[in-house]
Amino acid sequence: MNNFRIGGGKIMKKNEIDHLVVEWLAQAKKMVFSSSSRKIMVETKTSRNDLVTELDRQIEKFLVTQIKNVFPTAQIISEESHPKLDEFDPQQLLWIIDPIDGTMNFVKTRRDFAIMIGVYQNNQGQLGYIYDVMNDCLYHGGPEKGVFCNQQRLLPPANLSLNQGLLETGALMLLHNRCNLQKIALASNGVRIYGSAGIQIIRVLTGQAVGYVSHLKPWDLAAGRVLAETLGLTVKTIDGHIPDVLSSVDVLVASKNAQEDIVRMAQAPY
Repeated sequence: MNNFRIGGGKIMKKNEIDHLVVEWLAQAKKMVFSSSSRKIMVETKTSRNDLVTELDRQIEKFLVTQIKNVFPTAQIISEESHPKLDEFDPQQLLWIIDPIDGTMNFVKTRRDFAIMIGVYQNNQGQLGYIYDVMNDCLYHGGPEKGVFCNQQRLLPPANLSLNQGLLETGALMLLHNRCNLQKIALASNGVRIYGSAGIQIIRVLTGQAVGYVSHLKPWDLAAGRVLAETLGLTVKTIDGHIPDVLSSVDVLVASKNAQEDIVRMAQAPY
């Protein structure tokens, strides 16, 4: 699918959309850096560790406005707009946004956070963008063009087993030993926790880790799923099923061999 219908009978080529999104993310980067000179207002959502800032909302508003200007009939799911997911149709053109993935990292350290956009149509990932803002590395692409870090094409990572690499995960899953994760972690070469789905998925895309397992919502996974599947990685639930685009589940992004190892261990008696 090289073209998208953008309303009014008009059609836009996918590479034209890609250029637009890259420009939007460059503008979002400027918003991030301009915020460094002022105090950022921070609020809590569901808990003291679930934060949202005024910059989250500013970037979200900017991206939504840009998308609506070009795609007036598009569906948009964004984390801070409190979407009712059962109202969306994944068969239609769907944009899924996380304006700042890793807000706690942004607030506390001003690093290890990302801006993420996933574009889906007919329930299939079309384009994905994970922007590691502070390192100025934009991971982008899709099934028809491959995956790039800025202008450099990424090769598929090696199909390593769990015991041959690092495992990325979320802190709560590991602490509470969900899905036998402590045993899985011990079988790897080591565990890394960064507090940002986008940053951790990048580690898998680039072969720095063999897998990433965490409880993810649609905006946590949408962009990374497109990129991971394009590179031949598996994106499944921890028990080996294909996740729905709109679901919030325990997800594993991994090499095929590591995925088999992890699913087997997750299903073993604790």
